[in-house]
Amino acid sequence: MVEHMQHEHISTNKDCDHRSCPLCGSGSNQAVPFLSDTRDESRISLSSFASRKVPEYMSHAMVRCMVCDLAYVDRPPSVATLAASYHAADYDSAQEAEDAADTYARAIKPVLAQLHGRASVLEIGTGNAAFLERLGVEGFKQLVGIEPSRAAIAAAPAHRAAWIREGIFVEAEFRPESFDLICCFMTLEHVQDPGAIVASAHRLLRPGGAFVAVTHNRRAWLNRLLGRRSPIVDIEHMQLFSAMSAQQILRTNGYGSVGGTSFSNSYRPSYWLRLMPIPGRQKQTLINRLKGSWLDRRHITANVGNYMSWGFKHT
Repeated sequence: MVEHMQHEHISTNKDCDHRSCPLCGSGSNQAVPFLSDTRDESRISLSSFASRKVPEYMSHAMVRCMVCDLAYVDRPPSVATLAASYHAADYDSAQEAEDAADTYARAIKPVLAQLHGRASVLEIGTGNAAFLERLGVEGFKQLVGIEPSRAAIAAAPAHRAAWIREGIFVEAEFRPESFDLICCFMTLEHVQDPGAIVASAHRLLRPGGAFVAVTHNRRAWLNRLLGRRSPIVDIEHMQLFSAMSAQQILRTNGYGSVGGTSFSNSYRPSYWLRLMPIPGRQKQTLINRLKGSWLDRRHITANVGNYMSWGFKHT
């Protein structure tokens, strides 16, 4: 992590050298173009790296691996640049984080039922630790979260803030085989080496423990329908998974009993409106009218292509 960096403007044009597929290692001769580079430096701000933001529809150039089906940025920013960007990012989605935590808590129940123990859990990319609180209700005793965004941590209630470590995930900061569950929700798309996180998690799990990830499914019908106007087309995303590649990254890194499922999210109408591909001024006017209204106190449930995958560490 890059400590205490203050960013008035974040540049993303200083890309690293070419990388092979971060899942299977296949080279450029086994990849085809997927997305063109649509970055615009004049539009990049601290909110560009915020969670659950208004979509900007900007992206790095991406290719699709013909071997494992992962779409990835083949010339990504450096690890230090990414860490600094998330460290300084804005955060204004506390209510949506609560809604997402409720959704994840429902979706993960079948995995929890198969765990050998519930002594400790680690969440990589915990935000304001809303989901950790739900896991506490499920009987986990030691709750640990890692979060690079200072603003997200500041938004956490005091009792949750005590569970959060500021920074990026570093395996060496934890003892091997010290967790029963490791979660990584909407984070694997954002890092330069997702396989390294999945492999590290395997070493940190006790036998019988599970790693659970939530990613976008780029092959979900809505994302295919919207194309470049899908919210998953984002400058934050270093790779985009399909259901196939989301499970493959677990198998490749030693997990057994690998599975996965799509699930529905439940949010207020004003948040769903935030994601819709309509002109910004009209969108903001509608959002302002909705917020605080009786209608916005309700929740709408929809499957928009999010995918939960899991794998277990066998003895």
